[in-house]
Amino acid sequence: MNSIDRTKPILITGATGYVAGWIVKKLLDEGMTVHAAVRDTENEDKLKYLNQLAQQSSGTIKYFKSDLLESNSYKEAMEGCELVFHTASPFTLKVKDAQKQLVDPALRGTENVLNTVDESPSVKRVVLTSSVVAIYGDAIDLNLIPAKIFTENDWNNTSSVDHQPYSYSKVLAEKRAWEIQRKQDRWDLTVINPGFVMGPGINPNATSESFSFFRQLIGGQSKMGVPNLEFGVVDVRDLAEAHFNAGFMENAKGRHIITAESVTMLKMAEIIRDKVGDNYPLPKKELPKFLVYLAAPFAGLSFKYVKNNVGWPLKFDNSKSRDALGIKYRAMEETIIDLFEQLKN
Repeated sequence: MNSIDRTKPILITGATGYVAGWIVKKLLDEGMTVHAAVRDTENEDKLKYLNQLAQQSSGTIKYFKSDLLESNSYKEAMEGCELVFHTASPFTLKVKDAQKQLVDPALRGTENVLNTVDESPSVKRVVLTSSVVAIYGDAIDLNLIPAKIFTENDWNNTSSVDHQPYSYSKVLAEKRAWEIQRKQDRWDLTVINPGFVMGPGINPNATSESFSFFRQLIGGQSKMGVPNLEFGVVDVRDLAEAHFNAGFMENAKGRHIITAESVTMLKMAEIIRDKVGDNYPLPKKELPKFLVYLAAPFAGLSFKYVKNNVGWPLKFDNSKSRDALGIKYRAMEETIIDLFEQLKN
């Protein structure tokens, strides 16, 4: 595997994103030069949090205007870089045209970045942010796994543009990345497959789906009860550490499930209540599945989603991330309370 020269600039796509922010912080704190690929280099509101990180560190940040769907728009940003973190990908659950809003940007964006990597002789390694949803589609899929625990060997074969389109976009993008990588032998590909990302953001006003989900949990919309939905959750700070180690550890290779543990929505609410008491309209019970079916259309959920996810457990094997990348996961209580405190403030 290739070793990376830390004196060379590091490219990160989607640099203003929720996950990318913490990766940028880690790189800057290590004194490195970050080439931040962003859609708008003039948007001071979006960039001010990254600028603050740079001012408080020994590193340097430079901005490059880039667009996932624009060919060669990453070429200048990639010049001289040995390491590329590709984190940019649309993450939204409310879409009118899944092909256009999710699948095309994820797939074409990955092709665009990796085709530029192919044309950039300095690049030695790419770290791709994929997802555990490239490993499984619905919680019920665990029944298809003999060992009843998802590993890096598993692939999501049940999502489509009509069912779980975000998951489908991540499957196509990651598979395409491996196809492109295998056609050459100059640069390595290491893939990070995080669960549901939580924890405080570098930008407290981020438009992340994680923030939207959490605001709904604590804001009263769920006070009558929540579905029995389980998520493999990871702290955004641990996820940044996983990316960093995947970039610089010479033997890092293949896919890596990055989840601390699986928790239900009710458990998340209970963690907050244990900390703050009954000062917030938090749910205290799980809804019967038939009520979830009735409420599903109003929550933008399909009957198929409810059938295949509500009431089904989720289990992930994160041993590779601990053994190969040296990740020590934070306690879930710390992750949830830190995010709660940020949103409250």
